[in-house]
Amino acid sequence: MGHWSRSPCLDEPLAAQAEAVLRNASMRLGDEVVGTMAACDPDMAALNYRECFVRDFAVSAAAFLAVGETEVVRSFLLTVARLRPDQASSSIPPAAGLMPASFTVQRAADEEGLGEVVADYGQRAIGRVAPVDSALWWLLILRAYQRASGDAEFAREPEIAAAVERVFEFYLRPQFEMLPSLLVPDGSSMIDRRMGVYGHPLDLQVLFFAALRAGLELLEPSPMRQRVFERLAALGRHLRKDYWLDRARVETIRRYPVEEFGVLQQNPWNLHPDAIPVWTMAWLAEGGGYFAGNLGPARLDVRFFALGNLLAVSSGLATPAHTQALFELVEHHRRDLVHATGVKLTYPPLEERDWYTLTGSDQKNVPWSYHNAGTWPMLLWPLASAARIAGRHELARDVVARAATRLAGDDWPEYYDGPFGGLIGRRSRLRQTWTVAATLAAAALLADDDDMDPFAFEHDEALERAIDEVEPDEVGRIA
Repeated sequence: MGHWSRSPCLDEPLAAQAEAVLRNASMRLGDEVVGTMAACDPDMAALNYRECFVRDFAVSAAAFLAVGETEVVRSFLLTVARLRPDQASSSIPPAAGLMPASFTVQRAADEEGLGEVVADYGQRAIGRVAPVDSALWWLLILRAYQRASGDAEFAREPEIAAAVERVFEFYLRPQFEMLPSLLVPDGSSMIDRRMGVYGHPLDLQVLFFAALRAGLELLEPSPMRQRVFERLAALGRHLRKDYWLDRARVETIRRYPVEEFGVLQQNPWNLHPDAIPVWTMAWLAEGGGYFAGNLGPARLDVRFFALGNLLAVSSGLATPAHTQALFELVEHHRRDLVHATGVKLTYPPLEERDWYTLTGSDQKNVPWSYHNAGTWPMLLWPLASAARIAGRHELARDVVARAATRLAGDDWPEYYDGPFGGLIGRRSRLRQTWTVAATLAAAALLADDDDMDPFAFEHDEALERAIDEVEPDEVGRIA
C-alpha cells in the first residue's frame, strides 16, 4: 500500500479503510478509471455527488500520486481535456477554455459501448454559475502528474497542449479591470454558494497564481509563455502588497487618509479605518499575519480563508517571512482554526444581518456550518503541504493523526459544524471521497520529508526578481 500505511499519522487498518472508500468511488469509462465520485453515501440522495468534480479530483490525484498510481491521473486529465463547452446545453454556450465543474459517465445503450462522458459547466448548478477554478485545478493536476511520473511528453500531446493553450487564452484575455487579479462571481469555486466572495476572492487569486506558475513549466517558450510570466509577476506583487495583513499593515490602514485622487495616493482602495474590525486587531496584536479574503474599492474582507492562505505557502506566493507569520497565527489561534476534524474553511462566520444579506438567508450556510465557518477534513492536505515548507511537521502530524481516527469513526464526513468542528455537518455526506483522499495524501506527505510534494513549487529566483520590481506609479512616491 506504499506510503499510506507507513505514515506515523495512519495505522495500517485505518489506511486500509480509507483506501477502500477511495477505490469504491472509482468512476469508469469502459475498463478505465477516469475519475472519482464526490461521495458514496448509501443513505442520502446522490444528487451530483455521484459525479467527478475537477476540484475534488485534485485531492484524489494527490493521494494516487503519493503511491505511484499515475495512470488514473493521466486518464482523468485526458478525459477532461477532451470535453468541450460547446457540447453543453445552455442558452449561451460557455466560452472555449472553460473547464467543467464536474462530469459523469452515462451508460451506453448497448453492452458493448463504453458509455458517454457528460459534463456540467454550470448549466445544472445552483445559480447557474460557471466554475472559475476547474481549469486552474486541472493545470495543477497536470503539472503534478508530470512531476510525479516523469512523463514530460504528455503535456506536449496534441489534445493536452491544445487544452493548455485554450485555458490560458481564456484566462489572460482582456477584461474590465486594471488589476492582474481575476474578477469572479459568488459561487464559482469550492465555495459554491453566496458567501460574499464576489470580486477578487483570495482562494481564486492564489489558485490563479499557482496555475500561472504551472504554465511556466508546461508551456514551450513562446509569446504566450511570456504573457503568463508577466501576469504572474504582477499578480504576485499585487497580492503580497495589498492582501497581506499583519500588525504593521493594520496600523497603516487605520491611519490612511481617505478620498484621495491620483497615482501617488497612499490609500488607492479608499479604505476607511472602520474596515478593520475589532476581532482582527485583537488577533494580530499577538503576532503573525495572513492574506485577507478579498479586496476591492472601499472594501477589505478580513475573514481568514484557509485554502487560499495554505496554498499561498505551497505555491510560493508566501515568502518565507509570510510563511512563518502565518503559522505563528495558526499556533496562536489554533482553537479557532484547527480542530480534531479538519481546518476551518473561513473564519469568523457571517452572522445575523450579514448572514441574511450576503448569503441570501442560505439555510445550508448558517453560522458555523458548511462554507460559513464549517470545518473541512479536505483541508488536511493543503495544511500538511504548507506545514512541511514551514517546518511545522509536528503540528501537522498531530492534527492529521487525531483527525484520521475521528473521521474513520464517523464514516468520513464531508464537513463538520460548530465553533470547534465537533458535530458532523447536518447536511454532510458520509464516505466523502476528498475526505479520505485528503487524509491519505496528508499522511503520505508527512511520512517522509525526502519524498517530493508534486503539487508544491520551489523557489524561482527570476520570478522573485520580477515580483520585487517597483511598479511605475511607485517611483514618484519613493523619490
